[in-house]
Amino acid sequence: MNITFVFILAGIIAIGGLMLFIILRSEKHKPLNVENYRVRCLANEQLLKKGEKSSYHLTIINADKLVDQALRESGIKGQTMGERLRNSGERFCDLNGIWGAHKLRNRIAHEPDATISYDEARWALSKYRKALKDLGAI
Repeated sequence: MNITFVFILAGIIAIGGLMLFIILRSEKHKPLNVENYRVRCLANEQLLKKGEKSSYHLTIINADKLVDQALRESGIKGQTMGERLRNSGERFCDLNGIWGAHKLRNRIAHEPDATISYDEARWALSKYRKALKDLGAI
């Protein structure tokens, strides 16, 4: 057997093995279920009722969970939503807006006497909706 042929064959096998390794290591994520996210987003937005202050908190928390689920299903790494937002790169056209909505959610979750206005809740929901659009979830 020609030594050149052996080196070429070894190179082809090595490159093939490397490509297989890369393919197997890369995470494959199926596309987000757009219809599911759309239905859940709309249902949550319909829970928001002017004058019903408890609905403000509930809709913000639900929207935050929905965006976090979309981030996880999109393969964005992180232990918390905050880490996933930091690792999201250029996916959001208004990253500051989604951060603001998430901070509002944190205020609700961590401050027992947090008061949120109807307008703040509507604002946050609009940021979460935009984030879902940016992620391709709706």
